[in-house]
Amino acid sequence: FSFMFRGIVRRSFALPFRAHSRACSTATQIDMDPAKVNIGWIGTGIMGRSMCDNLLKNGFQNVTVFNRTKKKAEKLVQMVKENHSHAQITIAESPKEVASKSDVIFSIVGYPQDVEAIVFDKEHGMLSELKNGKIFVDCTTSRPSLAKTIANELERQNAFALDAPVSGGDVGAKNGTLSFMIGGQEDVVNQVLPCFKAMGSKYECMGPAGQGQHTKMVNQIFIASGMMGLVEGLVYARNASLDSSKVIELLSGGAAGSWSLSNYGPRILKRDFEPGFYIEHFVKDLNIALEEANEMKLN
Repeated sequence: FSFMFRGIVRRSFALPFRAHSRACSTATQIDMDPAKVNIGWIGTGIMGRSMCDNLLKNGFQNVTVFNRTKKKAEKLVQMVKENHSHAQITIAESPKEVASKSDVIFSIVGYPQDVEAIVFDKEHGMLSELKNGKIFVDCTTSRPSLAKTIANELERQNAFALDAPVSGGDVGAKNGTLSFMIGGQEDVVNQVLPCFKAMGSKYECMGPAGQGQHTKMVNQIFIASGMMGLVEGLVYARNASLDSSKVIELLSGGAAGSWSLSNYGPRILKRDFEPGFYIEHFVKDLNIALEEANEMKLN
């Protein structure tokens, strides 16, 4: 998702959601009745398209979408028209327009600079429209520091931001079984809970702004080593003349079992390399993890 705006300066670990009370709640309550709330969606790629579709499957009716490549947004609109006759979906010309028409806005784009652009771009960004209790939920894997900056800026306008990166890949997005790692105010998380339930099976508020992104860094570190072990193990099995399908079936139930082994292992054997997540985005995630580790002075 290489964003179009210029000139701006500047997947599974999650525990079941637990609703906690706050001594003082500052969040303006949005009516989250699926028939009434206006949802905004920015980013209709591999993940975003399926996530938005699951909102509509669960009864949400009013959605405004934006994508840099308009054809991808049009693909979602066509899918909605074919499968969700109850829903009203429109394509906006900018993130700013999405925010102007929405109560809760979700985004899942490619890079931190894309998140910056959709919020802070002077002409097309959402910042001026994110006010009066509106909620922005960024599901992009991005920098914790950026999540904090956005949350602080929105708080000045009586609006709220959640950083809520996901794990579960394209399969989890399609099946509505994603894990959401959330940073932000817990009373705001509770407001948006119907949306998280529509798209995922696990959702946990990990702390204030930025903590969702920190949790996603842990997730990516876990996955990186696991994926390397998966492919090296399958190469070994093949060269040892083992039945790789039986190897996966047997080992998935033991200490070597993992989500990647159970889900990606069989796809690899079938030579099904349809992308569920781009390598360049994973490299981006690990670079963020390294940057954060350096900030924490980890060796």
